[in-house]
Amino acid sequence: MSDTLRNSIYFALVALLIIGTGILQSWNSALFILNMGLVSAIMALGVNLQWGFAGLFNVGIMGFVALGGLATVLVSLPPVDGAWSAGGMRILIGLALGAMSIVSTVLIYKRMTAGRRRNIAIIAVLVIGFFAFRAVFDGGVEAVEAINPAVAGNIGGLGLPVLLAWPIGGVFAAGAAWAIGKAALGLRSDYLAIATLGIAEIVIAVMKNEDWMARGVKNVIGLPRPVPYEIDLQNSASFVEKANAYGIDPVTASTLWVKLLYAGLFAVVLLILFMMAQAALKSPWGRMMRAIRDNEVASEAMGKDVTARHLQIFILGSAICGIAGAMITTLDGQLTPTSYQPLRFTFLVWLMVIVGGSGNNLGAVLGGFVIWFFWVQVEPIGLAFLTLITSGMAEGNAFKAHLLDSAAHMRLLTMGVILLCVLRFSPRGLIPEK
Repeated sequence: MSDTLRNSIYFALVALLIIGTGILQSWNSALFILNMGLVSAIMALGVNLQWGFAGLFNVGIMGFVALGGLATVLVSLPPVDGAWSAGGMRILIGLALGAMSIVSTVLIYKRMTAGRRRNIAIIAVLVIGFFAFRAVFDGGVEAVEAINPAVAGNIGGLGLPVLLAWPIGGVFAAGAAWAIGKAALGLRSDYLAIATLGIAEIVIAVMKNEDWMARGVKNVIGLPRPVPYEIDLQNSASFVEKANAYGIDPVTASTLWVKLLYAGLFAVVLLILFMMAQAALKSPWGRMMRAIRDNEVASEAMGKDVTARHLQIFILGSAICGIAGAMITTLDGQLTPTSYQPLRFTFLVWLMVIVGGSGNNLGAVLGGFVIWFFWVQVEPIGLAFLTLITSGMAEGNAFKAHLLDSAAHMRLLTMGVILLCVLRFSPRGLIPEK
């Protein structure tokens, strides 16, 4: 069987699974799986660039996705009335002072001769900078968070179109990746894993506790959308008329139409990123990256700057994850910092890359759809299966109750089984690297 035919069969089976969900469950569920499958494929594509192209072990995917979500709030929300005049400028000045302290410390470290004088200078700059930062920053934060905290208490955003937040989310994630990469990419790979994991947790902690930025754990709701609201469609006479003409309830039709519009947007983004990733893979740059991945020592001997190249691809992969994070937040219509969990936004994405095929962009896309489908559907399917096999047991049976209560854990078991099966029977993934 040719590779093209085999790959076509894989994607045809995924399409049949989604269509079957629409027929047997609901088209709303099918479109939800489709939309999140598209976003998951984008995240897997970003991780595949890092691991499949360069062998970089990033376990902080969650942090980069969260930064994309934060960008959606800071870009698309309108400014909160009175927030900037109350303390917005103080916050910006405080952040500038903090940045200046860090830059000054780096310059002192690089330009002064090692010794006691340099150490004293560094300590003095850090101490003075810290107290100056806190003196200015804290007052601004208190003033902003005091503004109508029940519904606001944050600075708001720039009021720009929400679609602009998607590339800006990539910029946010790329900036964090640059900072991590400069610190950790020159060291062993395990240090990179530790650094990315730690930074991801720091990002989530900041988002939870800095209410002035995005309301912390109080969440931000009602984010602007690039597609119409369902209620607006339901109040549109022309839309209701068209829905009735097709024999569809206007409420159902509005939700389906909105999800279809999102699917179109997400598919365009995935297609663009996939084409760019494929072009990079087949370019001299892509061949160089794989050569570095396979043998760093030989690549360095041939004059390649391995650390610089690793930094490039680490930034690119993280930026793609940031774009995906902004897309997820836009689809949800809200930012919920507590929803960012390593299981969902790190382990699951890695599973997508491994199952699809590390080093193959098409495999990463396939893995995104396959794993997300099973992640969503295993629990209801498992509950139906357990209900069937326990149907002959008496009501109130403790073992029956235990089995039915365990249905929620079926997805974790299934993900482990899928991973073990793939590693055993197809260790290079469903669509292996050529």
